[in-house]
Amino acid sequence: MTKNLFSRQQQAQLKLNPYVKTVSAKAITYTDEFKEFFIDEYDKGKYPSEIFLEAGFDIEALGPTRIRKASNRWRTAYKEHGLTGLEDARKHTSGRPLERELSLEEKYARLEAKMKLLEAENELLKKLGSTRKAADEEEIKISTVQKFELIHQSIEKYQLKRMVRYLCEIANVSRSGYYRYFKEEAILTRQKQHEEDEAVKEVILKAFHFRGRKKGARQIKMTLENQYGTTYNLKRIRRIMKKFNIICPIRKANPARRMAKATKEHCTSPNNLHRNFKQGVAGKVLLTDITYLTYGGGKRAYLSTIKDAETNEILAYEVTSTLSIEIALNTLHKLKKHRHLREDAFIHSDQGFHYTNPKFRALVKKMGLGQSMSRRGNCWDNAPQESFFGHFKDETTIRACETIKEVKKEIKSYMIYYNHYRGQWNLKKLPPAKYRQQLQNMA
Repeated sequence: MTKNLFSRQQQAQLKLNPYVKTVSAKAITYTDEFKEFFIDEYDKGKYPSEIFLEAGFDIEALGPTRIRKASNRWRTAYKEHGLTGLEDARKHTSGRPLERELSLEEKYARLEAKMKLLEAENELLKKLGSTRKAADEEEIKISTVQKFELIHQSIEKYQLKRMVRYLCEIANVSRSGYYRYFKEEAILTRQKQHEEDEAVKEVILKAFHFRGRKKGARQIKMTLENQYGTTYNLKRIRRIMKKFNIICPIRKANPARRMAKATKEHCTSPNNLHRNFKQGVAGKVLLTDITYLTYGGGKRAYLSTIKDAETNEILAYEVTSTLSIEIALNTLHKLKKHRHLREDAFIHSDQGFHYTNPKFRALVKKMGLGQSMSRRGNCWDNAPQESFFGHFKDETTIRACETIKEVKKEIKSYMIYYNHYRGQWNLKKLPPAKYRQQLQNMA
């Protein structure tokens, strides 16, 4: 305690300060809010006397000794116990307990305050996108700024100015940060930032709509530089797009593929074929791929095939309305009925998600087949299979079908025609099935 005493005039002046709880001739008690404010400002590099001056205190009346001791005491308490150490411990231990019976008016006032507090708590949880039960089970994902706004709305609606601490604890945010967020200087800064963002948004929208083409953040950045001579940081462009909901309607990467790539579950195989499609024997080089078919005015079906590269015969196929891994697995299962496959047979495909899938690779290995894959982005490494799809789409009437049942019926009819009746110039003008029989007879 300092020897400097406060005069009556100084005590009256200090009591007007909102950061003062009580003051006497010998001592002064500060509010917990001011202690937290002091710590925040001190961490920014400000001197103790400067902080007291900004808070409206008379530096000469307090004296340097009182300021220095308060500073040391608060910083030590905060270092050892955090924000809890800044609380006035006397409010938990001092004072005589209330022994008199509360009046009905006082009981009613306490019950009403408790009701309002519970209503504010429920309203806050609803605005945070959760319920009381859900909040206990999972963490609420929301920014600190949004929490400050919700707390402020709850306080204004229910007139709970004395409940700031409780609401901040519910939302798990700093009370000093809440007060700092609604300071006049902070509000003016945010307004200025918003006005600047509005100006940047207009520039970004010009690039976004340039020549009527879809653009993401990187395309917008390049368009601004090349067409308007303006350079913005990519992070700034993305922040503005997110803030003003400027959405680029371009497909995102398949989440299943991204997960597979991250976990490295999907593996590729080397290109063992090297475009050596014709090796003089049937049942050795097997080509596979999947294509989509449009029918019924925009509906889609998917066709998976396995083709013998030597004879061009379609050994197995599967038709589905979805593009799941089952389409590739079922096609592979249907290959089992063919007895003319060689022991050194292998199946060649692109590096698609279905063929790098662990389930597909395991089934290939279980069937005693080898596996080969085209180089990435090189369709010529699987050219005969791509050629078949081209002829198939030219010669079928899939687009005229109305149901998936009609699609399957048309494909079945074509596969019988292709394998057994459609002659091919490079197969001595024979259909694939007859050409295979000729090769087997010669062997």
